[in-house]
Amino acid sequence: MKRFLISTALMAATVMGAGYASAQTELRDVTRVRDGIVHVGMAYELSEQCGDLSARLFRGLSFLQSLKNHARQLGYSDAEIDAYIDDNAEKDRLEALARAQLERLGVVEGNEATYCAAGRQQIEANTRVGWLLR
Repeated sequence: MKRFLISTALMAATVMGAGYASAQTELRDVTRVRDGIVHVGMAYELSEQCGDLSARLFRGLSFLQSLKNHARQLGYSDAEIDAYIDDNAEKDRLEALARAQLERLGVVEGNEATYCAAGRQQIEANTRVGWLLR
């Protein structure tokens, strides 16, 4: 599972980014941004671990870009976004959040059937994670 979260965090940081603004709260605390990155990571992991599911890559990249645009609208600069991209502690935090959410969905690491069941449930419920899968 660690492979997906690290890969997703790197992809999210590259495409989406986030940052710290001196006059604002830390972007890591903006729910829309944090949850968006976590949902993309969850969808990626489900698609990687279940042979019956695939990630909607264009949809995922577009969604990450929308999060980056949101961050900019909130006033975060590209320099702040770049600083966040390199923050390994934040990548670890997002990984822990995604792992905990997958576990709450019934995913058992190494058990493909649980990844497939969770992914199908997300698709059927039309959640953000399900929207990123097919």
